[in-house]
Amino acid sequence: MEKGIIIYQSKYGATKKYVDWLIEETKFDFIETPNAKVKDIEKYNTIILCGGIYASGISGLSFFRKNYAVLKNKKLAIFCVGASPFEEQAFNEVKEHNLREDLKNIPVFYGRGAWDEENMTFKDRTLCKMLQKAIAKKDPNTYEPWMKALMSAIGEKCDWTDKEYLKPLLEYINLSK
Repeated sequence: MEKGIIIYQSKYGATKKYVDWLIEETKFDFIETPNAKVKDIEKYNTIILCGGIYASGISGLSFFRKNYAVLKNKKLAIFCVGASPFEEQAFNEVKEHNLREDLKNIPVFYGRGAWDEENMTFKDRTLCKMLQKAIAKKDPNTYEPWMKALMSAIGEKCDWTDKEYLKPLLEYINLSK
């Protein structure tokens, strides 16, 4: 594997857990997105952005948006982390929502994260409770996979992180040199 860097933004720790596993596997350097400067990042050939999915947005993606002109000839990849089980249609919607114009050809990978209401900010906990109340009004037989996951996580502490989710990204890094 060539030398690369992982740029990440982790709010509650699941993304950081994946970053730690990636570092173990790749020996890449790493930096949190708020501390990343393009002049330091552009020296790497492979750049992986890792961020959580919040309200359909991928955290940290603004770094790629802002610096794409400098990074476009690098091997770029995005690993996003969400609390929902993988569901192709929902994942494609997240990609369409986030990866427009120049970013649309960057490979995107997914890993399931964690859920812990006790550690959420008041705002995130409130938004989740509002969403849960709205979903609770629906017929459970009509729930989409993410709705089932959200409703089953109420009051629970769940960790769905798994190194297996990294395999497609690691294959991409190895096979697309």
